[in-house]
Amino acid sequence: MNRRIVLFLSAAALAAPLLFAATVSFADDMLTGDQIKSTVSNMTVEGKMNDGMAYSEFYGADGSIKGKDYTGKWTVEGNEMCFVYGTDPKKSCYGIKKAATGIQWVEDGKVEGDGMVSQGNIRNY
Repeated sequence: MNRRIVLFLSAAALAAPLLFAATVSFADDMLTGDQIKSTVSNMTVEGKMNDGMAYSEFYGADGSIKGKDYTGKWTVEGNEMCFVYGTDPKKSCYGIKKAATGIQWVEDGKVEGDGMVSQGNIRNY
């Protein structure tokens, strides 16, 4: 067998368990629907999305979203938190992953942003 192929197959065999462990770890850190509710209800989450957009939002236990100059509604569908803002009917949903510094917003298996969670409506929106 070609030496390059042997090296590639050896490297792939060594990497496979690491990739599997990372996938299991990522899935283990994802919150369930009930955990999402208890994590964000009556909390302010502040952070930044990967597109550079910073945000600060209060998530009321009644499903309301309050930001500096806007409002919306949030719901939990399965194991995702869904958002609708203002009069725009477009809904966006994210899974939430536990992180060392707060939470991460996950869409289609990719982390799209992060945030710090604080008790109550700390910005008085």
